[in-house]
Amino acid sequence: MRRTLLIAMAVVVAVAAAVVGSFAYFGDKALSDLDRQEKECCWADGATPEWMSEVIGVEIPASATDRRAGYKIGSRLDTGLLAFTLPSNEAEKYLVALNPGGAVTVENLRPQPKDYKPAAAFAHLGLPEPETIREARRGGFCDGDLDSPEGKEANYCVKLFAHEFKPGSTRIYLRSTIEPAVSPLPTPIVSAGD
Repeated sequence: MRRTLLIAMAVVVAVAAAVVGSFAYFGDKALSDLDRQEKECCWADGATPEWMSEVIGVEIPASATDRRAGYKIGSRLDTGLLAFTLPSNEAEKYLVALNPGGAVTVENLRPQPKDYKPAAAFAHLGLPEPETIREARRGGFCDGDLDSPEGKEANYCVKLFAHEFKPGSTRIYLRSTIEPAVSPLPTPIVSAGD
């Protein structure tokens, strides 16, 4: 009888362990599927840096290189991403022009952890999240805040980040929340072979 009770308890423990393990495995798999879906979902095709610049209403300097853009369609609000690289001395002039009323960009003293995932991530553009970079500076402005040619056409509030990722080269990151259906979505680029 005692042996039967021990075997029954061992079976119950084994079944419970299997159930807990299954929940852990499938729960992690479901979370990773949700993460993947969030990263891949709802990005509009054809969002070029020039188009995004026009939608946000912020000028991209002619000397900017490594231009990248994305437009994520949200359930309530859309988000526009724009990033480009400038020589650091030009980036400083650009940042001054995008700071309203003498405000300055500030150091990111409390960076987010490396696994930080905002709703519209710059990772979609192959870039690190600026909120995770301690050396990045942050700022922002809204429509009507700026008189400079670089931002006087701003249509929305914009979060601004700047990071000198190597000596002499600064990446500018712009993230803007946009009311859906205010602007027509970008037209997907179709190659001649399509």
